[in-house]
Amino acid sequence: MSRIGKNPVAIPEGVTVDVKDNVVTVKGKLGELTQAFDTVEIKVEEGNIIVERSSEAKDHKAKHGLYRALLNNMIAGVSKGWTKELELVGVGYRASNQGQKLDLALGFSHNIVLDLAPEVKVETISEKGKNPIVKLTSHDKQLVGQVAAKIRGFRKPEPYKGKGIKFVGEEIRRKAGKSA
Repeated sequence: MSRIGKNPVAIPEGVTVDVKDNVVTVKGKLGELTQAFDTVEIKVEEGNIIVERSSEAKDHKAKHGLYRALLNNMIAGVSKGWTKELELVGVGYRASNQGQKLDLALGFSHNIVLDLAPEVKVETISEKGKNPIVKLTSHDKQLVGQVAAKIRGFRKPEPYKGKGIKFVGEEIRRKAGKSA
């Protein structure tokens, strides 16, 4: 039995869950998310969601925990939301935004201008003496992670000086340089 899959998902107040034709729709104060599923059965009982699998096949066991985790993330997203913070480490690295356009100066000849999806709210924090921070917020955990990974991919942190775009709180493994 999947340890994650057998746990019920509690439905908080203000969140509604509908299951129709292998599609789960979760609505809350921050938005609406849908997820298609197969090989499992999803039941809504007494303020909880219960995920059950039809057989003991390896594929069914794997998807049992997966769909339970996805449902949990959807419910947390529409009720509380998800946030990712990225820190720009490097001399001259800057970030600014105008609405949904994120403008990044990362040491290239031109600035990188990124149009973000309307579901993702972006905020840039620039304080004197501190590294600029890009804060991404949305109700969709997968979308926030994907956008954060795309931004981080423009200039990944390098191991010698630690320059680049990193997640706030991320530890970069540092290497010793050449010793003369």
